[in-house]
Amino acid sequence: MRTIARLFSRSPFSPLQTHLKKVGFCFDALASVFNKLTSHDLKSFEKASLEIAKLEQDADITKNDIRNHLPKSLFLPIDRGQFLEILSLQDTLADKCEEIAFILTLHPMNDVGTLKEDIVQFFDKTKAVYKSAVKIIQEIDELLESSFGGQEAEKVKAMVAITASLEIEVDKMQKTLLKKLYQQGDHLPAPSFTQWVMLIKEIAELSHTAEKLAHRVRMVLELR
Repeated sequence: MRTIARLFSRSPFSPLQTHLKKVGFCFDALASVFNKLTSHDLKSFEKASLEIAKLEQDADITKNDIRNHLPKSLFLPIDRGQFLEILSLQDTLADKCEEIAFILTLHPMNDVGTLKEDIVQFFDKTKAVYKSAVKIIQEIDELLESSFGGQEAEKVKAMVAITASLEIEVDKMQKTLLKKLYQQGDHLPAPSFTQWVMLIKEIAELSHTAEKLAHRVRMVLELR
């Protein structure tokens, strides 16, 4: 695709940022769903799930275009394997958004006290991890200009540490939510209980993937 080729000529990392923008559309659509989670409407969730699936497909097309048009003659300031791994992690973020949206359509979410509100807060904390990782990818051109060293590198390392700290908070929230869910498990039908467990797990995986993306950029700095 000529568009992707032009992006590479502008900056070796522009394609990554373009793909992450497409991933962001998936995440923003999912965030809109969670804003309405407490007033459950299965039909609206099904509609949103289809929308997010289309956005994920668009991100997937961009990912494949980048992979297929990665110029072999172009000098990349990082190893090609590192470049493709960052791209793959970004793609996983879009996949997780699609998976979470689909889980919400599997079964009407039974009333479990304040658990819905807790899930919304859990997702909001995950959103903070995601946004923190996005800021790191947005800094990557500045890293290139500084030859991946100096004050810019130290700035990015500090940003990665913040992302990791936020992810630890998500991990703690996940354990608290699971304990709360299992305490109420006897009063829930099996499909609903399974749905809640899946939802908590996938939101945590979304956060974990965002942290891995941040750490992957940090690893690039360490390997140079």
